Amino acid sequence: MTATLTETGYDQAAFEAFIAERGHEPDWVRERRVAAFSAFQQADWPTGREEEWMRSNIRLFKLEKFVSPVAAGATDSNAPALLTRNVELGGRLRSVNGRAVESSLDDDLAAKGVLFGPTDQILAEHGDVILGALGEGVVNPTRDRFAMLNASLWSGGATLYVPKGVVIDRPLHALASLKGAHQSDFAKTIVILEEGAEATLLMESTSEGDDEGLHCGSVEIIVGKEANLRYVNLQNWNDRVWHFAQQRAVVHELGRIQWTVGALGARMAQVNQEVALAGQDAEAQVNGVMFTHGKQHLTYNTHQHHQAEFCRSDLLYKAALQDTSRTVWRGMIKVDEAGQRTDAYQRNDNLMLSDTSRSDSIPGLEIEADDVRCTHGSTSGLVDETQIFYAMSRGYTRQEAVRMIVAGFFQQVFDRITIESVREALGDAIGRRVKDIPTG
Repeated sequence: MTATLTETGYDQAAFEAFIAERGHEPDWVRERRVAAFSAFQQADWPTGREEEWMRSNIRLFKLEKFVSPVAAGATDSNAPALLTRNVELGGRLRSVNGRAVESSLDDDLAAKGVLFGPTDQILAEHGDVILGALGEGVVNPTRDRFAMLNASLWSGGATLYVPKGVVIDRPLHALASLKGAHQSDFAKTIVILEEGAEATLLMESTSEGDDEGLHCGSVEIIVGKEANLRYVNLQNWNDRVWHFAQQRAVVHELGRIQWTVGALGARMAQVNQEVALAGQDAEAQVNGVMFTHGKQHLTYNTHQHHQAEFCRSDLLYKAALQDTSRTVWRGMIKVDEAGQRTDAYQRNDNLMLSDTSRSDSIPGLEIEADDVRCTHGSTSGLVDETQIFYAMSRGYTRQEAVRMIVAGFFQQVFDRITIESVREALGDAIGRRVKDIPTG
């Protein structure tokens, strides 16, 4: 049954107060919030009867435990950034519990018409510009109850708008953190590159402490004609955070996106990541790195949607699992009838670092065109004891040997990532998490 959540700000009265507090928002934003909240009130939580959720258990998730965006407030943050080591940035954004605490953009970029900052602020000040480019939106706001929750109560997040022909040669960075018991982050991220624009956006999330938390977010990306976006999303919450997200990019004619995902944290993650190739000769490269331990459960549903001819997509996800953790990857390549001469590839590899971990790998194809090249594959296996013995015979400890093997396993993904700081951050973070593998 649908829950009534009057004590924590998810009821009708609290929603109306939330809307009134945000009187600076454009009418079109408010109208979308109202429609989504109405749908949220009438919807039920996902169940195991649905394909996307049949391997995910949310029975222990209780929304009423978490502070809603209605009550959340900003606070100071000391969270370290992992992706910006030795990187000269063109702008930065920092938020805590869904509220911005720092925002800056270099003057030369602002003079060219670039917009970068908290989504709330950008929509309040430049709502017409964003609406003109975003239209009805990119993600489905009623896909499930978590999508409805974000669409109605989103707060914070980052928005980047790059005008036609503008090339940003310095990365932009956004860091979101959760701080305090039962805090929440309902971020909405919007990235829009107009025709011929180029940009690099580094985004990461982290927890300050070991408190339980909630992230319910969305990412909407539009890559215009002949535009080029490098987008990195590092999810590094602590192991007590529930992480739900809807993420989708639309790439137009001759546009290109390189989308890198690092999934290291969260108690449970349920993410829908989609790329729609909507214009001829559009291209997408998707890189995924997952590392789990303890009782973590990470589910990533990826979708490569070829809507136009001569498009290319290349997806590679790799996961290493320790302890009793579990990963689920469901990949789908869908080719519309108009998607002739498609070249699409997807692969998922899993390295089991314990006998009690589990990986579910489910690739899929749905092809309506008759002139395509679509391939997919998946592998899962344990660490080879012979490799460990060989490294130990050369003077390495057992843990050092395991760490080398894990690093080698992920190297194929790292080689595809063109940003050195991202490669180093992911490698260091994984290396610190690797445990010894018991013999026998």
